[in-house]
Amino acid sequence: MSLILPAALADALWAHAAREAPRECVGALGGTGHTAEDGGDGPARAQALYPLPNISPIPEREYLADPVQLLRALKAMREGGLALVALYHSHPRGPAQPSVTDVRLAAYPVPYVIADLESRLLRAYRLPQGTAVELRVED
Repeated sequence: MSLILPAALADALWAHAAREAPRECVGALGGTGHTAEDGGDGPARAQALYPLPNISPIPEREYLADPVQLLRALKAMREGGLALVALYHSHPRGPAQPSVTDVRLAAYPVPYVIADLESRLLRAYRLPQGTAVELRVED
């Protein structure tokens, strides 16, 4: 599987991460192509970004998306003809790799994009397996 992220959405993701720092940000990406709903292994293309509140009690070290807001984002995706193609969050002090908590709490069969603010890297992984996913940022 691969995930195509338009440059405008990558910019919006970085802006969200910067606004929330030193807290981790969290959000969802809606799009088309092979998605969690169809179980495909081909490419998925993100088309919309949905920033979500991080309600973790320790937001500087982990994230927890507000479940009500996540459900609203999923509904908005469906209404717009999109599906969940990825979830994202930031690691304000790096690295761009999943933490033990990220792996333990992974609940959706989509790529998890991690924005490492320290090194300015975006990486994506299938969790809980920890398998790297090709992430292409395109204009």
